[in-house]
Amino acid sequence: MTTKINFFGLNLDILTMEETLDKIAGFIERREHIQHVSVNVAKLVYAQKNKELKDIINSCGLVGVDGAGIILGAKFLGINIPERVTGFDLMENLIERGAKVGHKLYFLGAKEEVVQLAVEYYKEKYPELIVAGYHNGYYADEEEVAKVIKDSKADILFVAMSSPKKEIFLSKYSKQMEIPFVMGVGGSFDFAAGKVKRAPGWMQACGSEWVFRLIQEPGRMWKRYFVTNSVFAFMLLREKVWTKR
Repeated sequence: MTTKINFFGLNLDILTMEETLDKIAGFIERREHIQHVSVNVAKLVYAQKNKELKDIINSCGLVGVDGAGIILGAKFLGINIPERVTGFDLMENLIERGAKVGHKLYFLGAKEEVVQLAVEYYKEKYPELIVAGYHNGYYADEEEVAKVIKDSKADILFVAMSSPKKEIFLSKYSKQMEIPFVMGVGGSFDFAAGKVKRAPGWMQACGSEWVFRLIQEPGRMWKRYFVTNSVFAFMLLREKVWTKR
């Protein structure tokens, strides 16, 4: 049974990875049209001042907790979130399971070279994988792209774009594309393509993956980590004080 919590106005599903995968398998089997979104500290902070993004997140059929910051912040407020389910790990698990059961996958986003390399990587890793198609994230006509994806008859769509662009695109076209399960995966194609390295397992486990990302991409990541983390810390302190009162 799904446990939901309202965390700073966002309705989060508290699920383990296995529970998440099982729910998604049910969505696909029933041919539902479910949008998934992963929430980390940056997205939570942006959603506080972006009503459209907040409304989209709360309308999604599955809202995962991505990021050690959310788990630590929740713990600070006395809320237990047992497991972090990152967008990249969820995508990798869905690809592995999809290859075994015959799900058709579509990859949308990133530069042409990156999405091609990501698809090639997964096809080499899982020879039985069915790739319904792929398209880079630089296009002029989003309606045409949505039609191409619909015609692919994919079971799962991965969208590698920045926020809130990917959330808005999926909210606008997910039902029209008739894909049972769609999810934004941020920069995950860059990891799969080998363009960006992921932190070692021990750094992921202790919640310091952000340090590794910051070292690799300081120009892009400093604002996300230092500015949004500072705002989040203030939000937590304010909530803690207000709760005590």
